[in-house]
Parts: sequence; structure tokens; C-alpha cells
Amino acid sequence: MKRILYLHAGAEMYGADKVLLELIKRLDKTEFEAHVILPNDGVLVEALRQVGAHVDVIPYPILRRKYFNPKGILDYTTSYRRFSKKLVDYARNHKIDVIHNNTTAVLEGIYLKKKLGIPLIWHVHEIIVKPKQISDFINFLMGRYANQIVTVSQAVADHVLKSKSIKSEQVQVIYNGVDNEIYKPMDGGKIREHFGIAQEQTVIGMIGRVNAWKGQGDFLEAVLPLLQEDKKRLAFLAGSAFEGEEWRVEELDAAIADSGYADQIKRIDYYDKPQELYNLFDLFVLPSTNPDPLPTVVLEAMASGKPVVGYRHGGVCEMVAEGQNGLLAQPRNPAMLSELMKELLENPDKLAAFGETSLKRQLEQFSLQSYIGNFSTLYREIGNER
Repeated sequence: MKRILYLHAGAEMYGADKVLLELIKRLDKTEFEAHVILPNDGVLVEALRQVGAHVDVIPYPILRRKYFNPKGILDYTTSYRRFSKKLVDYARNHKIDVIHNNTTAVLEGIYLKKKLGIPLIWHVHEIIVKPKQISDFINFLMGRYANQIVTVSQAVADHVLKSKSIKSEQVQVIYNGVDNEIYKPMDGGKIREHFGIAQEQTVIGMIGRVNAWKGQGDFLEAVLPLLQEDKKRLAFLAGSAFEGEEWRVEELDAAIADSGYADQIKRIDYYDKPQELYNLFDLFVLPSTNPDPLPTVVLEAMASGKPVVGYRHGGVCEMVAEGQNGLLAQPRNPAMLSELMKELLENPDKLAAFGETSLKRQLEQFSLQSYIGNFSTLYREIGNER
């Protein structure tokens, strides 16, 4: 029995949270025992417990922008030392065999490895572009302390391998998978009724955290001409902001209200059954303005049989085969994004064919089975290195 300790950056239910939950849920319980320590309470805590994980909450610091100043550095260092000692006690008491850092924002795995000699897997879900000093610093730490760096896409692997601190043999790509029992094509009629959307309306959807780079602003700019052309078109946005950044949602709501087409735009916060939303949409759009490593929402949309439109950078380029299951625009070009959306909306046959190809491509290349199998193999191999 190998005991894996997962360190994660939060307790919500967005991309990396759901990926972690699926991994722990599907691991062979006779071979692996999952322990998860989270920095705060939230919906993920109970969800993990329901799938058999041992879960504790210890408020260790997560590397965020709020610490990028002299006072913040002092606060982070003090908190890091204090709570890392508690993590060491936990790992020692529960005889942990492998540490799985589930984000670049969690550095506490380094402390555990140095104190206890436990192998460290660093699971990278991010492409950190700015600030460059932070990107370089994290890459240095990963190269020095990680036994294995797992990236969610080749785009992420290529990004981290630009660092001289990281050796190619340290890096392995493991694509995330999607549970096709949950995300699958289904009748969206009832969910349209729930949200008061007529059956004949065409819904252009986006799901994503409201932050600085997910692209809600570009989505609005691109979709407004399409709404103007056809009153039966509706734009639908779902997602909330990080705690402390609620002002981003307020700005988004204000932009919608001032758009002149607020009656054709619907926005909601986090929705606990996103599989229903995908089947509400006719077209899924994710215009991340920074390279998105491997956006889970795109995988879920593909598993739901939806065509995808986005920007041509990051992991989405590995998910979308252009001209087969989606179309990609030049990054930060809402006008081009709008033209590609229009091309699909005005060609229902192409829209349907792209959706069918999305599902086929997801099943072939981003299955849950391969995701779990690859990590199981890694745990077996790296657990023997201690």
C-alpha cells in the first residue's frame, strides 16, 4: 500500500480541483491510500471524503500576488515555516510514501522532501508568463527538488523546459481525462426551461473563472456583433471570481448592462452541474488571453459533443484539431474570434459535424482511463525511490 499526500491550492470545484477529485476517486484503493491536505475549507473537502480520501485542512500559504511585496514576503515566509512543520508531522505520523504537489502555487512539498526524504511529484497545471521573476523562481525550485514534473499538456512541458534548471528527463506529459458517465451529449431541453431560454434560441456559451486572463472581456466584444445580427442568439457566461476579487464580477456585470444587448446575455456564478450547461450550449467558446495549459472546460465541452472556438495558444491547440472539431483565432483578436463563431453558427451542418468529432477526439485522446493509468504507473515507480 502506497500512501500519497496531495497538496492543493484551494477547495473549490474548478478545473484543477475536479481533476484531483477524479484521480483520487479512480485510484485502486487496494494499492493506493490518498491523503489530502487543503489550505481552506470548501466543497472539495466533502467531495474528497466521499470518494475515500483522508482529508485535513491546514491553512498553509499559497503563492499568490498578494505576497509579491516586502511585507507579503515576510508574511509568507513566517506562515510557510509554521505550517510546513505541521505538514511534516502529518506525513511522518501517516507514513506518507509520495508527495503530489498539485499546483505550482504550493511550495510546501519542498519542505517535506527536504525534512523526510519523500519523493516529490510536481503536477503543473499552469503556464506562468508574468511576472518572469516568479516563473524563473518556480522553475528553479521544480528543477532542483522535484523527482518528477508532470505537465498537463505538451504546451506546458515546452514552457517549463525553456528553463535551464529543468532537465528533459524530469518532465512527463499526462493529459487530464473526463468522466464520460457525467459529461456526455444529452437533451438540454429541461435546462433551457430552468433558465428561461426558448428552444429555438442559439446559445453561445462560456464557462470559466472570472479572472485577469480567462477572456470574458474578449468573449463579450466578439459576441456582441453576433447578437446584433440575430435576436434569437443568446450569450451565456458561467463562473465566479477568486475570493477578494469579486470586483471583477462587478465589472463584468456592468459591462453587460452597458452593452445594449443585456436582454440577450445571461451570466451566472459557479453552477454545480456544469454538464447541464454544456448541453444547453450550441457552441462553446473559451478565449483565454494568456496560454491556457489544458482547460478542463474545453475537455468537458468536447465530451458533451460541442464544437469549440478559442485562441490559438496553450493546450487548447492540442485539444482542438482546427477545421475538424473547432476553430482557433489569433490570440487577443476578438474580431477574428467573432468571425469564426459566425462561420459555425451560419453553418448548422458544420456545427453538428464538429460536435461529433469533438466527442470522438476526447474519447480517443483524453480518456479518464489513460489519465488514471499513467498516474498509477508513476506512483508505483517513484514510490520505490525513497
